[in-house]
Amino acid sequence: MQQVTLNNGVEMPILGFGVYQIPPEQTEQAVSDALAAGYRLLDTAAAYGNEEAVGHAIKNSGVPREELFVTTKLWVQDAPAQENTERAFETSLTKLGLDHLDLYLMHQPYGDVYGQWRAMEKLQRDGRAKAIGVANFYPDRLLDLIINNEIVPAVNQIETHPFFQRAAYQELMREHGVQTQSWGGFAEGKNNLFAQPLLTEIGETHGKSVAQVVLRWLIQRGVVTIPKSVRPERMAENFDVFDFRLTDDELAAIATLDTGETLFFDHRDPEMVTWLAKRRLDG
Repeated sequence: MQQVTLNNGVEMPILGFGVYQIPPEQTEQAVSDALAAGYRLLDTAAAYGNEEAVGHAIKNSGVPREELFVTTKLWVQDAPAQENTERAFETSLTKLGLDHLDLYLMHQPYGDVYGQWRAMEKLQRDGRAKAIGVANFYPDRLLDLIINNEIVPAVNQIETHPFFQRAAYQELMREHGVQTQSWGGFAEGKNNLFAQPLLTEIGETHGKSVAQVVLRWLIQRGVVTIPKSVRPERMAENFDVFDFRLTDDELAAIATLDTGETLFFDHRDPEMVTWLAKRRLDG
């Protein structure tokens, strides 16, 4: 497995397994199958409601803890944000059945971001989280956080796929030592991704599927990716992307697919900000 080195020296697999939108009752089996297929990076979140199932799969897998890279995410906290962030972290850790996290991400750029980040900085200093980062931060919010705090986020997990490539933003993050991680790498099939003619043609050239071409494209850009599936055969296919390389011409062709716009929602849209910032998790 290819690794990326985060800004504090922690190594992270470039390809992992995500569990967004997998129902809790299916998550344990899905994660068990993913671990059996060779995945060692697991990505969940408090907001997904399936941390406990991920933890059960880890416990029953027989895979040594030191071989795993486990990520979960903090949801927006009420005041006092620092205390509540520590509480939320402990809740996630208990559900996962772990004594530390490899990566803890702030899921949304809302609420008392500074208070939440200060608590996360302490978690890293204490060794409870080996690395900390953010998700869904646009450049203005990310730079503000970097400039006004001590620890630079190790990762920013953002929507990144062939139709919204974020190349300029990735370069900006690279300049500041922030690793880009993709969510929605397959754009959830929007724009008929899996039958897209250019990606199909490139796949045929290499004897690979469109999904494998997309994952390879992300990997060659140095973007960490976490494809999701509940089908073992698809998990195996998604994992089988290290035996070919896209050419410079193919990478340039894929770059032409970029629309420069989200296919889901804009985290700066007033209605979406209002909905996300006000949302609280049960319990």
